[in-house]
Amino acid sequence: MEYAIGVGEKILHANNPEVCGDISAARAFGAEQAAQVRRYHESFHGYSPTALIRLNELAGELGLGEICVKDESSRFGLNAFKGLGGSYCVGRVLAERAAFSAEELTFDRLRQDDVKEAAKDLTLVTATDGNHGRGLAWTARELGIPAVVYLPKGSAVERLENIRKLGAQAEITELNYDDTVRYAAQCEKERGWVLVQDTAWEGYEKMPRWIMQGYTTMALEAAEQLGDDVPTHIFLQAGVGAMAGALTAFFADYYKEKKPTIVIVEPHEANCIYKTAAANDGEIHTVGGEMRTIMAGLSCGEPCPIGWEMLKRYAEHFISVPDFVAAKGMRILGSPVGDDVRIISGESGAVTVGLAAELMLNERLSELRREIGLGKNSRVLCISTEGDTDKENYRKIVWDGAFSG
Repeated sequence: MEYAIGVGEKILHANNPEVCGDISAARAFGAEQAAQVRRYHESFHGYSPTALIRLNELAGELGLGEICVKDESSRFGLNAFKGLGGSYCVGRVLAERAAFSAEELTFDRLRQDDVKEAAKDLTLVTATDGNHGRGLAWTARELGIPAVVYLPKGSAVERLENIRKLGAQAEITELNYDDTVRYAAQCEKERGWVLVQDTAWEGYEKMPRWIMQGYTTMALEAAEQLGDDVPTHIFLQAGVGAMAGALTAFFADYYKEKKPTIVIVEPHEANCIYKTAAANDGEIHTVGGEMRTIMAGLSCGEPCPIGWEMLKRYAEHFISVPDFVAAKGMRILGSPVGDDVRIISGESGAVTVGLAAELMLNERLSELRREIGLGKNSRVLCISTEGDTDKENYRKIVWDGAFSG
């Protein structure tokens, strides 16, 4: 369904009429698994739960009962959540090589001599829009493992340099994101490196599943921080859909019959999850080309099949938005209402709050608002997945209203 929201602008919506009540498939990313993953993350120096911020005055301004934002900008000093996935995946790789169980995983265990011996010839490689590569570079530095990171054409130099500062070899390619992933995979084959990637394809499922499980630490934290205040709606942004799929599955398992309505959000230029949902034909649908969007972390054209499997089972709504929605979310969070806490949220981090605001304030979206079930009694949870990871662009958007993909 298409909704015109201004001159030349529109929002696209597809609903999922077949949300599954059987949560057995969600358990791979559910509460029990998340507890084991979090025990691992807790063993890292510098771990602490990120803040869950209740924006009560914003909720009143929008006509919602409550809006909460999980602010991932403080995660391990990386300004984004992605270190959770890469660090857990690398931990599992090392445990497998040294022949011990996932239940034994801790940072100190990974620094023992048998693990160092098992990892002595190991080099990690990945493709990234920025945050995943930075998280992997941090993990590699903490564990003393070489890492090589490739970024797609058009990536911000700041993101490249942040990765290099952590000791990884990194470069910007002349390829789009999905082709950069293929290039990294080819490097694995040709050079004997180990690919740590958060998207899957036939024959490559174990690593992305581990990465997705790594993301559930922040979901478990959020659920515990919310306590008895069960959200009615959770908005999740999607690139390849790995994070969105993992968290959707976690919340399905955690809340069971009280599962909130899940809303998945993407940029128009890279809306492969929306296209797959809208087609509803059992096939994965992709987006090609340069995918020019300010939401660099979501600029991915090919869905992760494991993530999509969780989304098609447990997510109710799939929405594709123009870039100004992300910019609006950045300004709202950066210029709080009344006594609300200020949140510095980057382009990919703020899009969900931007959409929630647009849905509540734009009367052209009243029909969609009703279909999603948003109103004065709604309790909304959003994840701000990143801070200002591209500070120059953040300032251009927030100060000048100037942005381009």
